[in-house]
Amino acid sequence: MAQRAFICGLAGTELSIGEGEWLRAAQPWAVILFKRNCDTPAQMRGLCAAVRGATGRDLPILIDQEGGRVQRIGPPHVRAYPAGAVYGRLYEQNPLLGVEAAHLGARLMALDLIDLGIDVDCVPVLDVPVEGLTPAIGDRTLGTSVDSVTTLGGAQIDGLRSGGVLPVMKHMPGHGRARVDSHQELPRVDAPLAELVERDFTPFRLRASRCPLGMTAHVVYAAIDELMPATLSAPVIDKIIRTRIGFDGALMTDDISMGALTGSLRGRAEAAIRAGCDLVLHCNGELAEMREIAEAVPELAGDALRRTDAALAQRRPPEEVDRKALHERFDFLLSQVAIA
Repeated sequence: MAQRAFICGLAGTELSIGEGEWLRAAQPWAVILFKRNCDTPAQMRGLCAAVRGATGRDLPILIDQEGGRVQRIGPPHVRAYPAGAVYGRLYEQNPLLGVEAAHLGARLMALDLIDLGIDVDCVPVLDVPVEGLTPAIGDRTLGTSVDSVTTLGGAQIDGLRSGGVLPVMKHMPGHGRARVDSHQELPRVDAPLAELVERDFTPFRLRASRCPLGMTAHVVYAAIDELMPATLSAPVIDKIIRTRIGFDGALMTDDISMGALTGSLRGRAEAAIRAGCDLVLHCNGELAEMREIAEAVPELAGDALRRTDAALAQRRPPEEVDRKALHERFDFLLSQVAIA
């Protein structure tokens, strides 16, 4: 069954008749869930089953479940997980414990998600922060150094995969220098290319072979492309993400409706595909906008189809584990941060 090169959101906690009919006809590659779609575990399982029933296939279902401020489903249904910066602080204190905590947190999140019918998590955040970065990223970063971000990001990738969930590394090729919120306006980074290569691009380069999916940044990198953000920039995608970083996984845009981008949604989607993105991500669940984007993007073919098929081929059942023991160990590790 041919699939189109986009990922869409949904309006609410149940699949409407109109959404179901549209999903059946449009065949997006995947669906992404947000807090507005998450009520109870039973409801989420039902929603995921309805989405797959409407499309007639076991399509991937994504979520942003990082922990901290970005946790779409939480207590009382699943535990609250810490922001990435907490793992970074523990890593500074004791690298071995920091790595173990990042791995366990990701593994436990994956087990939560796979139980609900969700099999892709938009984690890890591999952005390396600089002083003055936008609060939109803030404590989502895995510490403050290339070393901590790279190492802890790798631990999260492994933890998610052991729990049966595919990871998505973001925001390529690095959002850590952005000083404005790309949800509202377009960040511009003027750092020299050599500095970007050494610091910002390194975590993505070192984890590229271990992560089947990646997400772009709506950020202008003036040293590479003076005008266009990475999402819409052929030079950034070809020369940096594909060549210098060496990422050959499926590349999705960040949300195409964010304020950093201008022009019609159709124009944004067409530009992203033209620049080299494999998938266009649209998150707000507005059906009219989803129709516009579906008409703008192609059916998956060529390298885009190869990459998305390769990503899905990496789906595996979660490894058997004593979840109670993992939670107890995770609680102990987090207590070490509190007493530091």
